[in-house]
Amino acid sequence: MTVPLLLVEDDAAIAAMTAEMLSDAYEVDHAADGEEGLRLALRRRYEVMVVDRRLPGMDGVAMVKALRRARIRTPVLMLTALGTFEDRISGLDGGANDYLVKPFDFGELLARLRALRRGFAADGGDRRLLGDWAFTPHDRTMYSLTGARVVLTETESAMLEVLSSSPDHVFSREELLASAFGPDDKPGTVDAYVHYVRRKTDRDVIETVRGQGYRAGAEL
Repeated sequence: MTVPLLLVEDDAAIAAMTAEMLSDAYEVDHAADGEEGLRLALRRRYEVMVVDRRLPGMDGVAMVKALRRARIRTPVLMLTALGTFEDRISGLDGGANDYLVKPFDFGELLARLRALRRGFAADGGDRRLLGDWAFTPHDRTMYSLTGARVVLTETESAMLEVLSSSPDHVFSREELLASAFGPDDKPGTVDAYVHYVRRKTDRDVIETVRGQGYRAGAEL
């Protein structure tokens, strides 16, 4: 069984070569920039990540810092053409677990990845991407890609857990009442809690489908 690995590298030739070399041992998902890498990391649980330091837009250090703010502990090996002591320190201080300078030997890359995996206990927490936020039902917390953190009430979390469990389904108010609210609550209570969640996060977290109800916000 292959192991899920996230490769974040903007150089198409290097990314293709690296993914091919890793493919015997890993199931590789590739992102060409930090923003897409962060979204993939929030949506799927990886056992290890390989992240280039210099990326367009959000660079590798900023991406790893955002992962750590979102409580994602997956080990990260940072690749870079910058081999100075200061560059290595900034990457490690940003949350990377190891550093490898380009050009590198693929045997060494594989060995470092094996070492990182041996020292890592996989994070079992469930994460669901809602709009531009990650929702972790086990601790009722929302994390934005910009680093904001919001703790929801039990009812708000229960409603989001129902919505995010079937992201393509439009839930009527009656369905949400039956699944996430008490027996004495009314349909208007659903609207109120949708408003509460949007006020704490943003409107895109829950989508209104006119005349039908609500569904989980699509990934942005």
